[in-house]
Amino acid sequence: MIEPETEIMSEPGIMSEPERSSPALMEAARELQAAEHDAQVAFDCIALGEIDRAHTHALTARVAVDAAVTALAAALTQADQQAAEPQAHAEAPDQPQAD
Repeated sequence: MIEPETEIMSEPGIMSEPERSSPALMEAARELQAAEHDAQVAFDCIALGEIDRAHTHALTARVAVDAAVTALAAALTQADQQAAEPQAHAEAPDQPQAD
């Protein structure tokens, strides 16, 4: 897993930060970049005939993708909760105050 303080590396045509940067979206982006790297290493290991290393990096890539899916699910849940808050306040009837 990539350290939290590591900056997302940017390449031409790739955004350096996710839109509406929340911690969960930043983590998902980092995990997807780690998965991309591990998948490339696995691919290269296959070309070199190093099947055991390819297997290890393919598994590591899969774990990073699973972590990204978890982070994205958390971001979606958070976004749904934030969207529901204004509606809950708008729909709540005014309660008479007891004296």
